[in-house]
Order: sequence, then structure tokens, then C-alpha cells
Amino acid sequence: MVIKVEDIVNFITKNEIGEYKENVSLANNTTYKVGGIASVFVYPKDTDKLILLLKELKRLDIKHKVLGNGSNTLFSDKEYDGVIIKLDKFDKITFFTNTVRAEAGVSLMKLSNQAVRKGLAGLEFASGIPGTVGGAIFMNAGAYKSDMGYITKWVKVLTPKYEVIRMTNKEMQFHYRTSFLQKNPDYICLEASIQLRPSSRELLQEIVDDRRKRRVESQPLEYPSAGSVFRNPDNMFAGKLIEDLGYKGYSIGGAKVSEKHANFIINYNNAKGKDVKDLIEFIKSEVKKNYDVDLKVEQEFVNWE
Repeated sequence: MVIKVEDIVNFITKNEIGEYKENVSLANNTTYKVGGIASVFVYPKDTDKLILLLKELKRLDIKHKVLGNGSNTLFSDKEYDGVIIKLDKFDKITFFTNTVRAEAGVSLMKLSNQAVRKGLAGLEFASGIPGTVGGAIFMNAGAYKSDMGYITKWVKVLTPKYEVIRMTNKEMQFHYRTSFLQKNPDYICLEASIQLRPSSRELLQEIVDDRRKRRVESQPLEYPSAGSVFRNPDNMFAGKLIEDLGYKGYSIGGAKVSEKHANFIINYNNAKGKDVKDLIEFIKSEVKKNYDVDLKVEQEFVNWE
């Protein structure tokens, strides 16, 4: 259905849900820098206001999506005729002796850097991941042979019945780049408790600095992208499969397979969402045709129906 923006805005204002914006560019809110215009962005103040908003959106049958930093999403170029919910106000960080609780809107890189400064190990792998805690839990984000599943004790979630519950690590079903939340998108991450361990601040900073240097050398950080496009198949590297087929530098429209790292697709020349999606699907089909390997896409395709 076509939403009546005025009705939603009136509801947000009347019920003091939080800040909102109308006609927002999704290209400005995703790391690929592509996507159409969203009718409304809203930033709920707290869990109660989030629940109130979700109930109204359900009552009116209005399309909506919770979006973190947009670092693993690929929106289409058409208008998103619905509401994008941003949990930026869910930004509280609380350190305990060897654990930290972080709300869903917290920057993962910020959290990693704070842990390092406090001499707490476990989050160094996340120092270069440009997502939020909520997005990282959803994706089970990881790098350097670690991921959120290794360090998360429990996650506070909002259920489809608007109940706030805690889910244990086991209940979250963390596996390589996936979690319970991916299979149950009506559940929303609100907060996570993360287990850390004492270490030397200097040693942790050395690790982070070394990895930053390696990223700069091996990844196309100067261009918009969403990081690795494909999950690595068992005992293989997706980037090597693509590189061995000679597709480094291959482009469709303004989207290109990075010459630095073949598992990155970059927006190098004002790409459209369709350029990126077409290139992802082309590479996926070529790898399937040549190696009989079905690459799994890490990014979430949104608003393509």
C-alpha cells in the first residue's frame, strides 16, 4: 500500500516517538552509497517508543525495516514506500569488570576502540567493521577467525509479540555469518552483553594498528563497498575463485570487482543499486558454472520485490 506520510508523521509527533526525517536518501545511509528515497526515517527514543511505533505500523500494514549503518544492505534504486527505523538513540555502553553491555545502535568500531583503551581483549577483530552492534549480532559479523558468536553472552531482543527477552548465546544460533535473527527478522536486537578478558593495552593497540595497516594495503577502502560480498565456502576463499576466473576489475555500469580484493564490489563511478546487484549475480553465476560452487551472498537485498 502507498503510505500516507502525513499520518505517520502525525503519529510520531503526537506520541513523541523521537526524531524523524522525510524523503531520505538511502544512498546516504548505506556503505555502498546506492538506493532510492525512503518515505520516512524515524529514530525512536527508547524501547517503549519503538514498541508503540511498531504496533502502529503493523496496524496500518506499513512496510518497515530496522537499519543499522547500512554496511551490509543493498537497496534497490526505487522509492522505499515505508518507514526506516534507526536505533541511533540506543547508544549506551556500560563496562563491567570483564564484560561490556552495548545497545544496538552503538558503533562496533567505537566499542572495539573503547575496549582496547581499557585493556580488554576480544573485540580487536571488530576494529575495522563499520556496522552497529545490532547489525553485527544480526549478521554474526566477524574477521580474523573470530566473530560476535565467540564473545556474546546474551542478547536482549524485542519479540514479534512486543516482549523484551534475553536470549542466550546458544539460543542465538550463531554460525558463520548468520544468527537466529537472520532467520527470524521480526525479532529486533536491543542490546548485547559481550564477554572480554584482561590484556595489555599496548599489545591490543599493536594488533589493531597492524590489522588497520593490512586492511589499507589489501582492501579498497577508498571506495564505497559493503566489505566482503560472498561468504567463503568450506576450505576455499571466494576472492580467489573470482580472481582465478579473471574477474578482478570487471565492471557493470558504475560497479566494479575490486582490483585489490576480488571479493569486494566497489561503487567506483556513481553506481546504481541495479549495477551492484547485476554484478553480484553475474559473479555468482560464473563461479557456479565454472566450479560448481554456490557462493552465498553476505549482503541483504532490500526493496527489490
